[in-house]
Amino acid sequence: MLRFLHRLLKRILILAVVVFAALLVWRGWDMRRGLPLEVWHTYELEEPGAAELERADWAHYLRAEEALFSRVRHDIASALQPDDRTHYNRYSTTSPVYPWRFARDWNRSAVMLPEGKPVGAAVLLHGLTDSPYSLRHIGNLYRERGFAVVSIRLPGHGTVPGSLKVTRLEQWTAATRLAVREARRLAGEGAPLHVVGYSNGGALALNYAIEALGDGALKRPDRLVLLSPMVGITPFARFTWLAGLPAVIPAFAQSAWLSILPEFNPFKYNSMPVNAAQWSFDMTQIVQGGLRRLDEEGRMAEFPPVLTFQSVFDFTVSTSAVITELYARLPANGSELVLFDPNFDLNTRFGAQVDDDTRDAILAKLPSMPRRFRTVLVTSADRLTSDMVARTAEAGATATTETPLALRYPPEVYSLSHIAVPFPLTDGLYGLTPDPADDFGIQTGVVNAWGEVGTFTVTIDPVLRMTSRMQSNPFFPLLVDGIGKAIERPAP
Repeated sequence: MLRFLHRLLKRILILAVVVFAALLVWRGWDMRRGLPLEVWHTYELEEPGAAELERADWAHYLRAEEALFSRVRHDIASALQPDDRTHYNRYSTTSPVYPWRFARDWNRSAVMLPEGKPVGAAVLLHGLTDSPYSLRHIGNLYRERGFAVVSIRLPGHGTVPGSLKVTRLEQWTAATRLAVREARRLAGEGAPLHVVGYSNGGALALNYAIEALGDGALKRPDRLVLLSPMVGITPFARFTWLAGLPAVIPAFAQSAWLSILPEFNPFKYNSMPVNAAQWSFDMTQIVQGGLRRLDEEGRMAEFPPVLTFQSVFDFTVSTSAVITELYARLPANGSELVLFDPNFDLNTRFGAQVDDDTRDAILAKLPSMPRRFRTVLVTSADRLTSDMVARTAEAGATATTETPLALRYPPEVYSLSHIAVPFPLTDGLYGLTPDPADDFGIQTGVVNAWGEVGTFTVTIDPVLRMTSRMQSNPFFPLLVDGIGKAIERPAP
């Protein structure tokens, strides 16, 4: 009997190895059928390590950054082959989306100072594959309110996608601390500190706040402002690294990437390496573990107030995790959660076609009232119009109030998305109604490609995949109002 079991287990193990190997070969072969790797995918720029960043000041970081961009211009842009000098290649010097042609290259770290003496400091942390561009509108808001604003380009970003293959999570966290040091220097030690994070930057902001509670050398944030924060993503992301295993075989080098797409966006990578996605997942686990530890130690009372703007439907990050891992643990400290759900009413134009079960499952994660935090659900008023209302449950309240909004939702759009939250409708790159004075050579928020199959000279599918989601926020004035009130209201 034991011999039989031994043989059975051996056969099962052999079968598992064969199946696993077959899956890896299939993965490698499948990626080979896609777009080929270009020089900006294979070129890897090493940035200062975490230890160096801990010792560095802002001037040192900018010098290192300038050296990186000089290498991109010399080794990539100036050396492109004629076939690569396409109209919408961000690395082509003749392209309208070539970043160096703009008055300001938003791929780079930026400091925005108010006219007078700063009344506070704000640190802006962008998302994965992103750049400081994504938080420029929020940065201008803080600057206008008298804050010294430091918007850092996180390591691996803004240059070439291949750089993310050699970037480490520790570099992101060290760069966050560097940005805080510079913001404190500009505004003064006693000035209030706000840390703003979008997507993966939201995880970095939370991680910094957790670290500051345990390290007296770090300035504690007075407030966190999070936009589509990456508190959690799909549990299957834990195994993202497996997707890159076939890349050890040179013929399957494309397997080191989750997606390989044309780089037509001047301020964001369209391609995503496996390594970066894995680090992003690891960041969420560190944040969740840190929040859980503070909760178990009874130290969440020390956590700063958090203001979050989040779409109920978000394919990139977990809205449920924002509620259960973060807000369910927060004390009564003036925190607020703003949820966008334009099709809450099933009688709206797209309501019956939207996944109601998913919505209900997410909203069911909210703690029962009274809650320790303020909750605002931005949703449709009724089935006859596109008018919107805010259904608000104040902290400690047992009922909600409904307030009409002077905002209308675009009738052709059925949902917000992850990328939409930090951008107004007038954003020159992502806006649904872009401002002509804010031109960046391409308007991805209004791309519509209609015509006969086979007539387009470039592969249009990647363009459509990148632009099929709502990319700007009809409720951006609510962000301006909410952040403005958070600035004016001292943290408890």
